[in-house]
Amino acid sequence: MSGCCNNNCSLDRLRERQSGTLRIVLGINAVMFVVIAAAALYASSTALLADSLDNLGDALTYGLSLYAVTRGAATKAKVALFKGGLIFIAACVVVAQIIYKLFVPGVPVFEVMGTFSLLGLTANSICLFLLWRHRHEDVNMNSVWECSRNDIASNISVFIAAGAVWFTQSGWPDMVVALGLVWLLTQSAQRVIASAREELHKEKKHGN
Repeated sequence: MSGCCNNNCSLDRLRERQSGTLRIVLGINAVMFVVIAAAALYASSTALLADSLDNLGDALTYGLSLYAVTRGAATKAKVALFKGGLIFIAACVVVAQIIYKLFVPGVPVFEVMGTFSLLGLTANSICLFLLWRHRHEDVNMNSVWECSRNDIASNISVFIAAGAVWFTQSGWPDMVVALGLVWLLTQSAQRVIASAREELHKEKKHGN
């Protein structure tokens, strides 16, 4: 009986730790979305816009993950499936922006791109550090960690794009990096969705 109680207590502590971490990273990403989106519009940077949408998707993801912490494995898998869909939608938005830039070309403000990509890198590094210990706990937290890892790659890519825009005085590096981020987001969406489907399949088999 006491063993059962101890297991319940351990599970409660795990959920409490997960919830605390998710609240912190949710706040960070919500703030960074507003800041970087404003910078992207000012700089006219598609890559920076992709970065900001990644932050928005993450903020929504962390909110959903916070909801799923106290739920069962099936609910966590369904939430992860939805998160995979959000990542894919973000990729589609960036594709639409790239198509728009093909018809309305321009040179982004590379100083703003570089500054805010480094700011985003700092914020997302903190998030990745906080989420590191949770990455193997369940499908919910694994998908959250996956999103945070994408952010680091996005920030570094935008910083490189800023340097290339400065060097070439052209908007093409910004669009090329944005295309790379679309690929990254698409691959991430596929991994999260595949993992969620696998978990749902396991739950269905156990249910039967």
